[in-house]
Parts: sequence; C-alpha cells; structure tokens
Amino acid sequence: MNFVLSELCQQVMTARAGERPVCIQGGGTKSFYGEPGDRDTISDTAVLELSAYHGVVNYQPSELVITARTGTLLSDIESTLDEQNQMLAFEPPRFGAASTIGGCIASGLSGPRRMAAGSVRDFVLGAKLLDSSGSVLSFGGEVMKNVAGYDVSRLLAGSMGIFGALIEVSIKVAPKPFQERTLVFDIDEAGALGLFTQWRSQPLPISATSWCASQGGGAGLLHVRLSGSEPAVQNAATRLGGQLMDATSAPAFWNSLRDQTHSFFQGRPLWRVALPPHTPALNLGNTLIEWNGGLRWLSGIEAGHELRSTVARLGGHATLYRYDSKPADLSVFHPVAPAVKNISLRLKQEIDPVGIFNPKRLFSDF
Repeated sequence: MNFVLSELCQQVMTARAGERPVCIQGGGTKSFYGEPGDRDTISDTAVLELSAYHGVVNYQPSELVITARTGTLLSDIESTLDEQNQMLAFEPPRFGAASTIGGCIASGLSGPRRMAAGSVRDFVLGAKLLDSSGSVLSFGGEVMKNVAGYDVSRLLAGSMGIFGALIEVSIKVAPKPFQERTLVFDIDEAGALGLFTQWRSQPLPISATSWCASQGGGAGLLHVRLSGSEPAVQNAATRLGGQLMDATSAPAFWNSLRDQTHSFFQGRPLWRVALPPHTPALNLGNTLIEWNGGLRWLSGIEAGHELRSTVARLGGHATLYRYDSKPADLSVFHPVAPAVKNISLRLKQEIDPVGIFNPKRLFSDF
C-alpha cells in the first residue's frame, strides 16, 4: 500500500505542476451529490482514484475504534464490525456495492439513526489528508479525548474533498443494540409531528422515526424503531402502542430509508430540508419526515428560491439533493452566512493554496 500512496502523491504533484484540477473519486456512488463543478466540462481534469488504497489499518473492538484507508469498501468495514457485534452508529447511506468509507466521510451523510446517535462528524476521531504539495497531513488520533491542535479531522466530514484527498480515517464505532422493534401507526402529518414533540420529552429508546403520506395525501404511516435492552424496548412498545412490524420486514424498511431505495426517493427534484424538530407541517407537497421531525424530504418542488426563503424563516436550510436539471442561479447547498463562507475560503487557501482539489464542488465560486 505504500506504493499506492506514493503513486497518489506523485499524481497530485504532477497535477499541481500542470495547474490541472483534481477530481477525487472512490467508488463513484455519490457523484450525484454536490455542485456539478467543472469535472464534466474541463477536459484536462486529473482523476485521483482512491479505491486502490484500501484496507483496515487498525481495529480495536474493546476500544470501539476502527482505522481504515479511505478506499476501503463500506461493506467490508461493516462486515468487520459485524463479527464483533458492532456497527457504524450513524448508519451512512450505501448507494451501491462500490461505496467507500472515504466517500461516506467526505459527503457527511447520515442515516435514520442519526437522530439518536449523532452525525458523521461526531464519530470522526482522526484523519490523514493528502494536500496539494503531495504531503500527507495527520489530524486527530484514535482516542476520543484528543485535545492536541485544531479539530480539523471533523471539519473534513462533509467537506466534499475541497481541502484535499482524505486517505485514512479513524472512526468511533458502537455496540449493536440487544433488541430492536418497529411500531407502525396510521396517522396524518400533523399528528405524527405532535407525537414527535410528545416523545422528545420522554426517556424512550427511540432510534429512528419515519412518516410518509399514503398515496393521495392526507393520512400516512409513521414507523418508529425502538433499540436497546429487552426490558427497555418491551416497556416502550407497551407504552406507545401501535402495530408491531414483523422482524423480517422492519430491517428491510429501515434499509430502504438508509440506502434511499424507498420509492419516495425517486421523485425529482428531491430536496433535503433540515429544520428545528418542532416546526409544524410545511404543506408543500410530497413529504417524508425523519429524525423526529428534524429532517424533511420534499419532492417535486421547482421553486427553489421560494422554498429556501420559507425554510430560512423557520430556522432551517434546504439542499437540492437530486435533480435532473437546475437553474444556473440556484446553488445545490443552502447559501451560508458570508462569515462562515469566508472561513471555508481561508481554510481552502491555507490547505490547498493552488485550489486544485474538487473545485466548485461545495461552493460554486471556489
């Protein structure tokens, strides 16, 4: 693997010398996500292929930490953890067999359990980054109490590779719950949001929620996953009521949300809207709600600027997640405050001064 890393370093130095932009690529399963950038229009873009740089570097089940090269398949990571009855608690989406752990971290996407466990960046302990000079920078470590220097490793989560090529990452893992059950309720959107508000103030072992309207609108189905010890799950199930989903269908349903194979995700354009969980129903058409009301998926909305104005007034932000085409003046990610954007630009200039890595992938102007 040292040979592969040397090759990657050489490719970056060659691209820098030729002033060529570098498109970082792993399994290619998340190429739809983010700004289109110039990768499809500039003929001399250098593709930095990381899938060959793979393998688990260190795994300590007793310490709940795994370190792997970023070309490692997500399925291989999960298989390794499964042998020790452990998991990636943030449930990253798996968009295909080629999905890698590097793409998982760079995209910053989390699945249904994020509401209870935390986001991707909450689990990143350390990282190694290949910068534009061909050098490898190390940030963080393999322990949770790491206070040396700036927490750049977590900053890399969701950065879409604009700072450099993530080549190694250390991630905190979690034990699998002893038991899980899924309850189903026939209820409308306002009723589901009301239950979310009620449940947030109670000590319930809820690890995931999902509400989606039935065909024709109006009422819908609310799915609630309970995870934890057998007594806690049993008591919560008795307390909440609902209909128990069978043990075979329940995992398949949550995987369809995690991997976004559920039929709802076929709608275009598809918006990913983050809002304060107590926000009432938006009444903006086809809706799927996750994370106890904190994540709203909306499909079929063409008026992007109006949607963002509405969402911003409510204290949230909206991402144009999937689309067939979009107006040139509509960014994929919700515009950030000028001060925040300036910080990102300064970090970009510091770590990637020549601006070769994934240009215009996170922000359309750099």
